[in-house]
Amino acid sequence: MVAAKLAGIAVAAFGTVAVANHAQVPHGLPLAGVLVVFFLVILTFLAKRTTFGRHVYAVGGNAEAARRAGINVPRIRILVFMISSAMAAVGGIILAANVNSVDLNFGGGTLLLNAIAAAVIGGVSLFGGRGEVRAAFLGALVIATVSNGLNTAGYATGIIYMVTGVILLFAVTLDTIARRLQLRSGR
Repeated sequence: MVAAKLAGIAVAAFGTVAVANHAQVPHGLPLAGVLVVFFLVILTFLAKRTTFGRHVYAVGGNAEAARRAGINVPRIRILVFMISSAMAAVGGIILAANVNSVDLNFGGGTLLLNAIAAAVIGGVSLFGGRGEVRAAFLGALVIATVSNGLNTAGYATGIIYMVTGVILLFAVTLDTIARRLQLRSGR
């Protein structure tokens, strides 16, 4: 059973790379864009409309309170890490299909910074228990727009890194202040 699932995942990964290299959806949308919208809808539904999603928010907000409420905290954490690694794999497949090659050094050191910055700018708390999938997507759009705009304007790569870092620092500061205000008010 497990081997069949792994084989299915491998075939799906290979098929995604093969199709994503040159495929477009009939209305001119790239396959990567369609996959992003698909996962956005599925993960938003999972987070907002299922018991599993409520358990994820509960564990992120306060793991001890979630454990006392009867939620299997280790199971939820493992499932969340599995979903996260699956999304990273899909992103890697799309990236490999986009550049038509695989290189361990491709993407540099900004890939992780941009991912964290996108989530934090979108309102996902670094402390857990708050955030939405669509907000993280909007944060990614902001980071991509700033980066592309500065790149188009001809700024050096170092300046783009600094601007992204300042935006991330500002978002983390706002998140920390909001968290402290919530704690003071008793929420």
